Amino acid sequence: MNKFFKYFFQGLILIAPLGLTIYIIYFLFNFLDGIIQQYIQLWFNINIPGLGLLAMFLLISLLGFLGQSIIFRPFRRLMKKLIEKTPGLNLIYTSIRDFLNAFVGKEKKFNQPVLVKVNTISELEKVGFLTQEDLSDLGIKDKVAVYFPHSYNFSGELFIVPTEHVKPFDMSPADAMKFIVSGGVARN
Repeated sequence: MNKFFKYFFQGLILIAPLGLTIYIIYFLFNFLDGIIQQYIQLWFNINIPGLGLLAMFLLISLLGFLGQSIIFRPFRRLMKKLIEKTPGLNLIYTSIRDFLNAFVGKEKKFNQPVLVKVNTISELEKVGFLTQEDLSDLGIKDKVAVYFPHSYNFSGELFIVPTEHVKPFDMSPADAMKFIVSGGVARN
């Protein structure tokens, strides 16, 4: 029974950030859509469904813009300190932040598609993204870290592979991700 609860909480830790994000976006959409619909109906006597989606997109973009401004820096530092002091939340937050930054942040990590030989006998190769070229701080030499996204899923695996099994893949990062996630169906 103790193992069951351990697995339950481990699963909860994995799904909570995504579930919470979906719930907040859903709540924000309903809230904004209700307010906007009420005023549009009152002022113009028409019903335009889905304005909450546009308002939510604009609000999230505005928050992103304000979050980069000098006014919000003290607030961001305070939130960062609070998150760092909360044991479980710190792990979840930093993992999600780093993962999202790898895709859309200033320091994009999935920008070097590679072809990795995963079976030397059958010459089987797999498309992935080189994420770390130097693993000496981990005590690993002559190997690199390659992230392999899964097809039709928002997950993947990180492999540590010998450098000689990795070669650059002549494809843009966006096209490579599209190729992998679509299971090889989508190309350029």
